[in-house]
Amino acid sequence: MTAPVFVVEHFDAGGGGRYVLDGAEGRHAVSVKRLRAGEDVILTDGAGRWADCVVLDTEGKDRLIVQMDSVAEEPEEEPRITVVQALPKGDRGELAVETMTETGVDAIVPWAASRCITQWKDERGLKGLAKWRATAREAGKQSRRVRFPEVADAMTTKQVAALLAKADLAAVLHESGDEPLATAELPEQGEIVLVIGPEGGVSPEELALFTEAGARAYRLGRSVLRTSTAGTAAAALLLGRTGRWS
Repeated sequence: MTAPVFVVEHFDAGGGGRYVLDGAEGRHAVSVKRLRAGEDVILTDGAGRWADCVVLDTEGKDRLIVQMDSVAEEPEEEPRITVVQALPKGDRGELAVETMTETGVDAIVPWAASRCITQWKDERGLKGLAKWRATAREAGKQSRRVRFPEVADAMTTKQVAALLAKADLAAVLHESGDEPLATAELPEQGEIVLVIGPEGGVSPEELALFTEAGARAYRLGRSVLRTSTAGTAAAALLLGRTGRWS
């Protein structure tokens, strides 16, 4: 198994490359993971920079002392995969973010579709967005990523259409699609934007607007997936087809 990942705000090590991981991350490393001298850990800022370290010692219940010799940066992968996720009911939004992060998507865009039962307004919207971002961070650590997916502010349908217009491949999962996503022509570089509708589906008006922006409807498979799982399944298919899972 690969080394556990912990998030840091900086990589400024002291003399001899001695770095102290403290705070909530240090507490998790010492008191929950119970790491000991000689074990490997990875420190990352979640934006691609990371350091491979070895535990030297612990202090108290929340300070992990590691040896950090150098810092590397993981380049962004191509093509970039962004999933526009309509707001699901209950905690299924966090489930979608968690599994898409583990799968390897690069960005997640919450979408307030017309048929969404859940609506992010005022304080509820702020709390919902904070939960999605916290979920992406924790899932990124769990899946040993050093570049976590960006979780954007919630978008309206018009804003999603503008995003699709800039994509190298703009795809909407919809039953009207006459081509399966498995055979779509994929770009080798640039950005793929994939739209996942709500439980009630993408409305005809939304689909028309997305089509006008340059998007195309695709089918994923014979079965009907929940909105909280469709993005993960589609992303896995794209990651395999683009070679990012090779």
